[in-house]
This record gives sequence, structure tokens and C-alpha cells, in this order.
Amino acid sequence: MKPLKRPARQAILVVHVCASAGWLGLSLGLLGLSSAAAASGSPAVAEASYRSMALFANWLMIPIALLTLGSGLVLSLGTPWGLARYRWVWTKFWLTLITTTLTTFSLRPGVNAAADEAAAGIPVQDPTGLLAAPIVSLSAYLFMTAISVLKPWGMTRRGRRLKGLKSAEQRATSTKGLDARSPRQTA
Repeated sequence: MKPLKRPARQAILVVHVCASAGWLGLSLGLLGLSSAAAASGSPAVAEASYRSMALFANWLMIPIALLTLGSGLVLSLGTPWGLARYRWVWTKFWLTLITTTLTTFSLRPGVNAAADEAAAGIPVQDPTGLLAAPIVSLSAYLFMTAISVLKPWGMTRRGRRLKGLKSAEQRATSTKGLDARSPRQTA
């Protein structure tokens, strides 16, 4: 992919940071709602909490997750960081992919089932599962935020190889050219 020009890179970076912060905030909201549902003895509070969680999970989490994943991919492929050049970028990519998948196929069905049970007046079978999911995702997002800021671990093997190829190419093009008539270098 061609490198992004500065205005495009900055715009996509703003989108990525806002989407990531939104995803983190939604997870914090889910944690608060699931805590309220689990801690209250009131069926009305549990039903309202689970319905609100279903609203978050069905309408907000997936678009925010996909926006975060997509903007992160564009940034990584359009900047010198690359997708697989640095360990922290590679780790963020895989964690984002995993959390997006878990949100889609694990969290949403669990929240929807809890909302349906609560609406029918049936006590939710496993409220701790709905409490654990936001804790795990919130921990993952906080970890990804930390490595985005700290950029630990250095380059991957692929990144070191690409850097070596680029350095060799730069050395080859920076040497003075030879005159076609003489084997000596010309100024």
C-alpha cells in the first residue's frame, strides 16, 4: 500500500483513536450494567440492565469494533509502522481481531439470551459470564492502549529483514556513480 499523506494519516488516526476510546467506553458501560444486574436483587433492574446491554451489544459494539479494526489496518499498512514490522502493532492487530470475534459470537448471543430471560421473568442462569466478558475485554483494550503509547518489544523478524533490505538498497543507491569510460568513481 502506498504511504498515506499526512492529512489522511492524521484523519485516520483521529478516527482510530476515537473508535478505540468508544470501544473501551462501551466495555466499561457493559461492565457497569452487568454489575448492576448481578448485584441488584430486583428483577426490574436486572431486566433494564440486560436490555441496555443488548442495545449496546447489538447496535454499537460491532460497528465500533469494525471501525477500530479497519482504521487500525489502514494506519498500519499506510505508515512506516507496518502491520507485521513491530511486535506491538502485530499484537494489537491480533487482540483486536480476537476481541471483535468474541464480541460478535460470544458476548452478543449471551447478552441477548439474558435480556430475553429477564423480559420473560426468568432469572438469568449465569450472570457471572456476563460480568466476566466486559472485564476481559476491558483488560484487553487497556492493554492495547498501553502498548500503543509505550510501543514496547521492538521489531519482528520480518521488520528487521525489511529494514536490512531497505538499508542495503539505500547504500547501493547512495554510492557515487561510475563514469562509463573509466572504472574510477566520478564526483
